[in-house]
Amino acid sequence: MGRTLVRKLTALALTGALALSLTGCGVQQKPAETRIFAMDTVMSLTVYGKDGQQAMDRAVDTIYRMDRTLSATDSASAVFELNNGAGEWVDMDPEAASLLDEALQLGEITGGALDVTAYSAVKSWGFTTGSYRVPDAQELRTLAEHIDYSAVEVDAEGARARLPKGMSLDLGAVAKGRTGDLLARQLQEEGISSALLDLGQSSIQAVGGKPDGSAWRIGLQDPAGQGYLAVVELEDMAMGTSGGYQRFFEHSGEVYWHILDPDTAAPARTGLGSVTVVSPSGLLCDGLSTALFVMGEARGTQFWRDHPELPFDVIFVREDGSVALTAGLEEAFSLAPGYEDREVTLLT
Repeated sequence: MGRTLVRKLTALALTGALALSLTGCGVQQKPAETRIFAMDTVMSLTVYGKDGQQAMDRAVDTIYRMDRTLSATDSASAVFELNNGAGEWVDMDPEAASLLDEALQLGEITGGALDVTAYSAVKSWGFTTGSYRVPDAQELRTLAEHIDYSAVEVDAEGARARLPKGMSLDLGAVAKGRTGDLLARQLQEEGISSALLDLGQSSIQAVGGKPDGSAWRIGLQDPAGQGYLAVVELEDMAMGTSGGYQRFFEHSGEVYWHILDPDTAAPARTGLGSVTVVSPSGLLCDGLSTALFVMGEARGTQFWRDHPELPFDVIFVREDGSVALTAGLEEAFSLAPGYEDREVTLLT
């Protein structure tokens, strides 16, 4: 178990509880809003408060800084340099080194279900370029041999890391979540008590609740359609969803999606359409939504039961359209109009 990560998550949960008590105090009703493109997705920011515009502008600067730092394709980024380090130690931005260290801890906690070193396989399938292809069995075996989070060495205090030759990594599975955590803390420190940050690809960070004191209502997409099958209420929480519907292609009548099983280097197929994680930690939402999709419902539910020290709840949407959610979300979850006949199971 990564004790450093657990300590940070516990502290973040306490910070969120404190911020909740400030929600709705003296905010203006007209928000500052913007839409930007960063981290390969469209992001929408809504910030309330008398200094909302200035706070939002600083938030945008933080997003662009994190994008430059964590990009796997920007030749000036720490991650790009690490991937091209030829097996040598590479100096990294302290923020990137810290995030890599925590991502590797999540890899250990999840038994490798989250593995940031799957980047070579993701590229081979064409998910980074749009030039899709299906690797043959021999290529998949070779790709899987080069997926191993435990082979990465990180000196977080010294801000450096080393990656074995033939391996490459991408922090995309945790980058938006970490960015959301930074933004929430930054906005709270600037006196903002109400903001909704949609960081794209189903990564949400809620600062406080709405200005009127009610919770934010976030739609949960139907993996098999274009509508929203449910609504989740959030206050001072993050939410992250991973699903095969987000990035996929079809070949010879079969659908292949971008969430790969590290053991096989092929799309993870566990009977799930999507996994949504709700937590005070955006990092945990981002990383665990991917890991639990790879694990599947049975293993994922047991993981939730086995790790009460990690502050999170989860919604599993099965391929047949039925839903299972953990007990902490019972009051915050409701089916959307038109989906009231969906079977919902409460996991305890």
